[in-house]
Amino acid sequence: MRIFTRYILREVVSHAFLGVALFTFVLFVGRLGKIVDLVVRDSASLSEVMRIVAYLLPDALTVTIPMAVLVGILLGLSRLAADSEITAMRACGMSAFDFVKIVSIVSVAALGLGLVNSLYLAPRSAAALLALQDELKTTQASFEVQPRVFYEDFKNMVLYVQDVTPAAGAALWRHVFVADLTKPGSPNVTTADSAIVVNGTASDGTQQARMHLLNGGQHQVATANPDQYDISTFATSDVPLQSGAQDEPRVSRMDTPLLALSMPELYKNATQADAKAARPFRIELNRRFSYPFACLVLMLVGVPLGLSSKRGGKSTGFVLTILLVFIYYFLALVGGALARQGKLPPFLGVWGANLLFAGVGILLLQEMSRGGAVLAAVSGAGSYLAGLLPGRFGSDAAEETPGHRRERVDALIVYRLRRLRSALHFRFPLLLDEYVMREYGMNFGIVLLSFSALFVIFTFFDLVGDIIRNKTAVVTVGNYLLNLLPFILDRVVPLCSLVAALLTFGALSRTSELTAMKATGISIYRIIAPVLVLSVVIAGGLFAFDELYLPAANRRQEALRSEIKGKPAQTFLRPERKWISGQDSGMAQPVSMPAVKLPVGLTGGSGTAVQSPDPARIFYYQFFDPDRNVFANLTVFEFQPATFNLQRRIFAASARWDSGVNGWVFDNGWTRTFAGETVSGYQKFDRATFPEIREQPGYFKKEDLQSQEMSYGELERYISDLKQSGFDTMRLKVQLNHKLAYPLMTFIMAALAIPFALSMGKRGGLAGMASAIGIAILYWVISNTFEAMGNVNTLPPMMAAWTPDVLFGFAGAYLLLRTPT
Repeated sequence: MRIFTRYILREVVSHAFLGVALFTFVLFVGRLGKIVDLVVRDSASLSEVMRIVAYLLPDALTVTIPMAVLVGILLGLSRLAADSEITAMRACGMSAFDFVKIVSIVSVAALGLGLVNSLYLAPRSAAALLALQDELKTTQASFEVQPRVFYEDFKNMVLYVQDVTPAAGAALWRHVFVADLTKPGSPNVTTADSAIVVNGTASDGTQQARMHLLNGGQHQVATANPDQYDISTFATSDVPLQSGAQDEPRVSRMDTPLLALSMPELYKNATQADAKAARPFRIELNRRFSYPFACLVLMLVGVPLGLSSKRGGKSTGFVLTILLVFIYYFLALVGGALARQGKLPPFLGVWGANLLFAGVGILLLQEMSRGGAVLAAVSGAGSYLAGLLPGRFGSDAAEETPGHRRERVDALIVYRLRRLRSALHFRFPLLLDEYVMREYGMNFGIVLLSFSALFVIFTFFDLVGDIIRNKTAVVTVGNYLLNLLPFILDRVVPLCSLVAALLTFGALSRTSELTAMKATGISIYRIIAPVLVLSVVIAGGLFAFDELYLPAANRRQEALRSEIKGKPAQTFLRPERKWISGQDSGMAQPVSMPAVKLPVGLTGGSGTAVQSPDPARIFYYQFFDPDRNVFANLTVFEFQPATFNLQRRIFAASARWDSGVNGWVFDNGWTRTFAGETVSGYQKFDRATFPEIREQPGYFKKEDLQSQEMSYGELERYISDLKQSGFDTMRLKVQLNHKLAYPLMTFIMAALAIPFALSMGKRGGLAGMASAIGIAILYWVISNTFEAMGNVNTLPPMMAAWTPDVLFGFAGAYLLLRTPT
């Protein structure tokens, strides 16, 4: 009995470890880019990088530990059932409930680990992560600020610099513009000819970056009384740079510290008298217990289903795992959302999925002991769905009995030898090539379907609360997921190429087919050639897919996501850019001024005048209607090009484009001109035009499109169009190069996977999947790291995008050349 116990536990635990690695990886993929971006921008050390990952792991493990238990039970027992080992064990006297007792060892251990993680590690990690983020934001050595770019990463501040000169331990800026947005309606403005950015020590002893401004001035205007205006100049001035989002008093941050509350604090808040105020704390308190106990609940369902999966083997276990994970977490998230809305008590909303699965599990256990029809129907449905999967995975050929495998391999070897003797080695494709490509193609399709299903499920989980809260129609949700699927397919294709190559050549090695091929005198390089060719074709198709179809699908899914989130439709296409720099200065040129009746001193007369070179100009507005070409609360700042001193400031409650005068008409505002510390001119107006402001309406209608919503050519033109407007295009330049580098990873991943598959020999699919996950994690870390370094101009855009391809390409080539032929 002890031998059986160890054997079953080893099978279940090995698959459980694989499951927790896979699911945690899927959850981390979406967060990895933000982690690396934070690290690169804030110059975190290697220890801080490891701390960030360690602090994020407990929150992910809260969800993935129950999933891993289910994966281990279903895949492990399904494999034993498919090889008739379950039947042999029962013939030795083991009852159905003996399997439950053995598997419950894993479930109880996972329950204990889950409770420690959920009650102790996860809250402490959440609190430590918040503290670490604040620490990273305030201890950075310098800011990689790009010239002619607006930065809103500072608290209640917008920063604009015309020229940047890097220096050791500091940064030298020339022509600096700083707007204090504490009062957004009338921002206070500071300008300086130059600035030095260094680290300093704040009053509380923490490190804080500061700007040492040289030769500048400060402008303050009263919102309620525009007649009151204060100007002061300075030779030197220090301004602290506080990282953090702009203040928004209407936004609650209660959800963030909720996860970081310790158990005593959470229990104290959950037991307060005000039931409405205590509801979120009660939900969180129940959630910390419900997910760990899901390990026992899912075990009750997994054991009978795993033992009854005789025909489909691992295929049936895989399909049932996906279905049960989706059903359980769908019910859990729906219950939690209904509890937050007060439609269900916190206990019932959070524990409802556990109670339902416990009841179903007890029913299935009873059916297992009696051989009832319910269990047979469920396992039969899983076998039928698994049978729909084509090829090796669907039939579970890699897990067939040893006798059948030997017969099939012997017949296959004889057949291949006869056909290959008459084949010319230089021809392509040979019968061998067709066979290898077919195996690779089927594995690729199956893995692509599996990973896409996982990502769709996790995405749906993230949106369940918004769907219920906003009462989103089922059709809208379905349409969103359908339009999201192309993006998911695009993201997982390189990973699928990696896994498919591992499965294909791992299976060929296990069944001795690879030995038969080499016995005919064919080099290993000739054997892998069809897979490499097919991966190149897939890479080309991926690039064409990215160019022709994906951008439109991404725009549709972004619009639908905004609708699900309760945001105005199409908002992502019309960002209200509050800050934008004017067109580049030009040489003195004639300017035609039409005859329009305006206040004296603003414009006048008609004819032609010679205008001096344009001053530097920055626009600030609180709203822009691109359909009517109307601004609300528009402020125009004009600077002397040589000194960057503020030369003129124009404010208008509204401004509209008038095609009759071919210019902007400003309503209900004022204009001030400055000479040093004095206001040399002040004029109110009800209506005025300024012909020197020649920016057309289209200049302010730049869409805030993500790179994946544009083709290569569209993105290239978009970058060129944004350069003169003061927008940061470095990230877009990296993505432009990434559009060419990313599809090639499909080929590189296949080339890298082949040596690993050949070196694994007879170790089986678990070793191959574990290798695939390890390589994929390494690729995503390296890729996101170099991309983040390119975003902050630490690396040139081309190097940031292509370095992962080069590194993994060289690694694959090196391993292939060292592979015995």
